Amino acid sequence: MEEIHKSVVPAPNPAEKAVKVTCLGSGFVGGPMSAIMAYMSNLDVTVVDVNHDRIAAWNSSALPVYEPGLDFIVSSARDRLQSLHFSTDIDKAIDEAEIIFVCVNTPTKSNGIGKGAGADLSYVEAATRAIAKVATAHKIVIEKSTVPCRTAESIREILSANAKPGVRFDVLSNPEFLAEGTAVEDLLRPERIIIGSMPTPSGRQAAKVLVDIYSHWVPRDRIITMNLWSAELSKLAANAMLAQRISSVNALSAICEATGANVEEVSHACGLDSRIGPGMLKAGPGFGGSCFQKDIFNIVYLSESLHLYEVAEYWRAIIKMNEYQKERFTKRIITCLHHNVSGKKIAILGFAFKKNTSDTRESPAITLVRNLVAERAQIAIYDPKVKEEQIGVDLLDDGLDATALTTYVKVCVSAYAACEAADAVVVITEWDEFSNKTEITPVQISGKIDVLRVKDANTRLPSKSLLHAQEPGAFAKLNSLFIPKGTEKIRELLAGDSIHMIGPTISNLPDHRLALDWKRIAEHMRKPRYVFDGRNILDASKLESLGFRVEAIGRATSYGPAPYEIN
Repeated sequence: MEEIHKSVVPAPNPAEKAVKVTCLGSGFVGGPMSAIMAYMSNLDVTVVDVNHDRIAAWNSSALPVYEPGLDFIVSSARDRLQSLHFSTDIDKAIDEAEIIFVCVNTPTKSNGIGKGAGADLSYVEAATRAIAKVATAHKIVIEKSTVPCRTAESIREILSANAKPGVRFDVLSNPEFLAEGTAVEDLLRPERIIIGSMPTPSGRQAAKVLVDIYSHWVPRDRIITMNLWSAELSKLAANAMLAQRISSVNALSAICEATGANVEEVSHACGLDSRIGPGMLKAGPGFGGSCFQKDIFNIVYLSESLHLYEVAEYWRAIIKMNEYQKERFTKRIITCLHHNVSGKKIAILGFAFKKNTSDTRESPAITLVRNLVAERAQIAIYDPKVKEEQIGVDLLDDGLDATALTTYVKVCVSAYAACEAADAVVVITEWDEFSNKTEITPVQISGKIDVLRVKDANTRLPSKSLLHAQEPGAFAKLNSLFIPKGTEKIRELLAGDSIHMIGPTISNLPDHRLALDWKRIAEHMRKPRYVFDGRNILDASKLESLGFRVEAIGRATSYGPAPYEIN
């Protein structure tokens, strides 16, 4: 048994001066990152935003961002440690800070030169000008937003041109590598921290300041320093390569469906090759999220700006394959439903772009719903974490008109309501509760937690801890524990007299609702009962025994010829 890692129980030195840090932007990056920094180090962190409603939500119990374990981290740092603050007073936060993280949005440009490909850096520039306007002393400005290569040069130029007399700035690049749905774990136990700086004495000193902050909980050998431009490009490159893997396996899924091969088996075989590895080889309806597509477009635009047109076309092909996969999945549904979905009810299970997040940006569900509404299908949507208002906004932003939205789309409060009298069910997000492969019980839940016997406080079970010790208590007092799958040792410990739980109770970790009762769903659907598994999370044989016809990504149809031809 390994010792408890120092990241499990943060122990800030009371004698150490609390460094004032400000984060500009309270979104999916700024909020969680600031919470972890405030929780795990001796920083005093203030998160600011122009959005008053979002800041109000961060100051409440209903956070604007859903991530497993985040509510516990925020409430601990904000309320107990009082090292985390959320405010709309941007000037005050800038003035008091020694270190400023720029975590504002960098969407793809919607007009002008670079439309549809280049990054819109207007928010970055506005934040930079605000810093220069307010600052009266030296600041370390850290570029956290995902930006094109050499954006830091523009930031340095704006700061220098607008700085008050005698005020100096050092600019660093510290790209984030969070995966939504596992952001807390990624922040607590990052695979690497990248810090880019200018190759000057002041630049290196600024980088050292940031290295020392991360060293409170990140092993030093995982903190990598490099030049500014390499740091900026490393984030774009990482996301582009990850997206490339997804598009590659999705391309193979089309071949599998046409030939009778099974994409899950092909992916497994490929993943066993150590040169390839198993990561990001899950076929699906197309990747989503705020990063992959935007970052690939950034590389495409950068390549074209450098007259590297063949390079640009190479990366653009990944986006084309992703869009093809989305359209292909829609066509399969329509074809299986006798080439006609007009007036038919189709239940859409999931709307977030992946499980364990409320983020819907670029979700393949948006394209699917738009396409099915164009065929006049009646759509019933259920997602456990995405609000109805967000679904409406996403569909309207994607071009669906308000009349079509109210006529053809309904957001339901449960999966059962969505599936009632449905002609087909489409699983588009891989939420655990939708799967029928394993039953969820109080002793077998897929979360991550550490359990300790009081008698042996130096012993830790081999699992990844989310948080530090908070609430000792007997197992009888706990409703459930989040037990790592297959960790039999924990079950033995549960038989002991008492335990310490490292981290929160069930209310603080992912809401692992009971798995769906697919028999109940079958009893209330119209025949033939179709299920389209866009994530390969369903056991087809179990569903077929209940009378379902199952169509899964990367597997040939069981009911006739493959639904599309190879051109």
